[in-house]
Amino acid sequence: MGSLVHVKEATVITPSDQTPSSVLSLSALDSQLFLRFTIEYLLVYPLPVSDQDYSLSARLKSALSRALVSYFPFSGRVRERPDGCGGGGLEVNCRGQGALFLEAVSDVLTCLDFQKPPRHVTSWRKLLSLHVIDVLAGAPPLVVQLTWLRDGGAALAVGVNHCVSDGIGSAEFLALFAELSKDSLSQTESRRKHLWDRQLLMPSPASGSLSHPEFNRVPDLCGFVNRFNAERLVPTSVVFERQKLNELKKLASRLGEFNPKHTSFEVLSAHVWRSWARSLNLPSNQIIKLLFSVNIRDRVKPSLPSGYYGNAFVVGCAQTTVKDLTEKGLSHATMLVKQAKERVGDDYVRSVVEAVSKERASPDSVGVLILSQWSRLGLEKLDFGFGKPIHIGSVCCDRYCLLLPVPERSDAVKVMVAVPSSAVDTYENLVLSPNA
Repeated sequence: MGSLVHVKEATVITPSDQTPSSVLSLSALDSQLFLRFTIEYLLVYPLPVSDQDYSLSARLKSALSRALVSYFPFSGRVRERPDGCGGGGLEVNCRGQGALFLEAVSDVLTCLDFQKPPRHVTSWRKLLSLHVIDVLAGAPPLVVQLTWLRDGGAALAVGVNHCVSDGIGSAEFLALFAELSKDSLSQTESRRKHLWDRQLLMPSPASGSLSHPEFNRVPDLCGFVNRFNAERLVPTSVVFERQKLNELKKLASRLGEFNPKHTSFEVLSAHVWRSWARSLNLPSNQIIKLLFSVNIRDRVKPSLPSGYYGNAFVVGCAQTTVKDLTEKGLSHATMLVKQAKERVGDDYVRSVVEAVSKERASPDSVGVLILSQWSRLGLEKLDFGFGKPIHIGSVCCDRYCLLLPVPERSDAVKVMVAVPSSAVDTYENLVLSPNA
């Protein structure tokens, strides 16, 4: 892939106006061990050849510089607290160091290449050429790359240090970035709230001791971790239209009727989890988990203020054995997902904050499918002045499952996940055949 994308220019973008010079503490949730990586968004836009000029690049750089005034921590640098206090806590050193903007060209890729999954997990890796392996090693927490495609289209990749922001928060930043790319009026900045306030999710005494299955280790009965590390993973992509989602809701009801109490997320994630687990041919007594993020902005007391862009989620955990997941059907799996969501309340969140800050608790990977819902972030609406995207996804398709929006089909969801090559055919057959 290295020969298919050529970086032409790299520019450090600093805030367009003066910003506070300070050190900001990240919350206990921000500082979790398993969030020390980069969220990598990929948006693809078709452009008339006549629009492929470098005024677009200049416009994006200017908008990014202005957006960094409001979101100035994105131009700082994330580091561990030097005094070692706070159980491995992190902070952002804000000195206006800047974000990174890359401009590149591809002599092979076209818009059509993104209408199907990539051939390999890392096929599109160079669309975000700076791959930050250690987010605490001084790299900018925000990297943007504009890549001109062979047919005149453009790929816009954005890497965001997950320690600074979650999906909802980073999507709000992208919405401001997009608006500023089209709008030269300064009122745009003031229309959107953006709050740091990380002290709201610092440790506080939790009432009682709560169990956290997401952090519990389970026995690896089948070399699960080694298999995913050693075997080639194959990216897959399946779209579920509203009719298919309603069919899943009907299947998930014990009465065999449409059940409005089941959400699309609950039935779809349960169905994908079952299909994934069954395709892997795991031992019947292997404990498996579905981990997914649960937004806590309105689940804590008091609710977090509008515009809070830090990590404001905890990990929901549905857990069972392969035997029960396989034999008890979609209704059982859906119930497990629903219960995992309903378990999350204010006390539960405070207990998680305590566990990750004092015990440095972190999810294990044995028997785990991690699922992230990007379909509700508004990514399909991001217009930087050249229309809405025709593809929304991640730079790399790996073993983490993504629920993605489908452009021009607001009631459809795309499921992308990479599975071991020995299981890919079975997985695709099962996920496309809910009655199987």
